[in-house]
Amino acid sequence: MSLPNPNLLVVITGPTATGKTRLAACVAAKCEGEVISADSRQVYRGMDVGTGKDLHDFMVDDLLVPYHLVDIVDPGYEYNVFEFQQDFIKALKHIQKRRKQPVLCGGTGLYIEAALKGYALQKVEPDPELRQSLQLLTNEELSQLLAQYRPLHNTTDTTDRERLIRAIEIGVHQKNQAPQKTGYPAFKPIIFGIHFERKVIRQRITERLSRRLETGMLDEINRLLSSGLKPEQLKFYGLEYRILTQYVTGEISYDEMFTTLNTAIHQFAKRQMTWFRRMERNGLQINWIDGNLSIDEKVDQVLEKIGFLS
Repeated sequence: MSLPNPNLLVVITGPTATGKTRLAACVAAKCEGEVISADSRQVYRGMDVGTGKDLHDFMVDDLLVPYHLVDIVDPGYEYNVFEFQQDFIKALKHIQKRRKQPVLCGGTGLYIEAALKGYALQKVEPDPELRQSLQLLTNEELSQLLAQYRPLHNTTDTTDRERLIRAIEIGVHQKNQAPQKTGYPAFKPIIFGIHFERKVIRQRITERLSRRLETGMLDEINRLLSSGLKPEQLKFYGLEYRILTQYVTGEISYDEMFTTLNTAIHQFAKRQMTWFRRMERNGLQINWIDGNLSIDEKVDQVLEKIGFLS
């Protein structure tokens, strides 16, 4: 087999519960590829069910498709987009050096853009004076201020006060810095998105939530708490961990937990689509694939578009 373009980067994205990982793995299996995860939570070891870390999706025809940036840090650590961009560059160079096909896959729009745009993200040191002034604002006022710097993507940005202030601090710094190229490895991205009608997405989300609760998601929360993580730390890791921790610690009932979490994930999927539409408006073309097609049909669409010849 030969690659259609050694510098090609296949990107597979879309909202939650659309089958991105499976499609990415099957595409990679067909063209001697390796998957780079662009998921802000699947980087954590031992946080599997709640993050939707379906590692069995990487098994294609009894062979494990190589993957990167999954299970790379321990729970309790606060991984960020700056670190992701650096890790993405390392993984991409490693794959390109061995002349394999890189396939970037994930639904975290911020991470996808950080990888594709290629501008330098910098470590931002704390600004005590700015933080002191921000402490005078309410959470709602902080959210409105953050929205001036970037689209609101992760709900923990707007529900956790410390993260709100930190995000604004980073936004202020980056606005005052001229973007610089990072010496990125050269690549040409072709972006694919998996699309379902909204009512189908909602159904898939609800079914997946029920399945995860039946297959150990609550056990995972209890195990993480038993390992020494505090409830406040788990709440940092997004919807599932925040709301399930509230249930486990007795703050809400099971029915309240399920209803609240189900609704929140539906809203999250809607925000993801808003992010992808903004990406398109900003010049990143997304080739949308009908999610109702069979996996073989989806794979064929991707391979045809990237010009892969077997």
